[in-house]
Amino acid sequence: MPSSRTSAILFPLAAFAYATALVAFEYYNGGVKTHHFLARADLPGFSNWLSLFVLPFLGVVLAFRAKAGRAGPASSVLAPTPAAGTAGSLAYGAALAASFQCGLEQVSLVLFLGLIPCAIAFPAYRAEYIFGFVVGMTSAFGSVIPLALALFFATISYVSRRVGALAVSAVRKQWQ
Repeated sequence: MPSSRTSAILFPLAAFAYATALVAFEYYNGGVKTHHFLARADLPGFSNWLSLFVLPFLGVVLAFRAKAGRAGPASSVLAPTPAAGTAGSLAYGAALAASFQCGLEQVSLVLFLGLIPCAIAFPAYRAEYIFGFVVGMTSAFGSVIPLALALFFATISYVSRRVGALAVSAVRKQWQ
């Protein structure tokens, strides 16, 4: 990842530039889209205009986390770097969005259900994972619905990893 000083400006600006380009493109090509939960018009809808606030906010959070750094040693030798976490989650979110937009329902379903093991295997509660996933899905679903989805899976990730750590700790104490 870039230096903490650079990332404090880079992430929010890049996120704002992406959101602005997306909204401008939609505005000049038929109007800014509104996305509804479960693609049902009777459920709440969120305009892509909100991306102008959500994505830069997530960029600020990510920049703050990059500046603060990681306290303590990495949890594993194989722990991904923050840049890898951002890139991987961005690619995963983009693949899910692309499969949905292309009408590949089976691929979308597999990728969606694959979020559960990914949330357990990776620390998906970290800012870089949430930021990458939301940015990757914004073109297809806006930014609010992917953020809600990312926060749901981040909660699963956090709880499962904490429960797992407590279980491992209890087993270690038992065997000592």
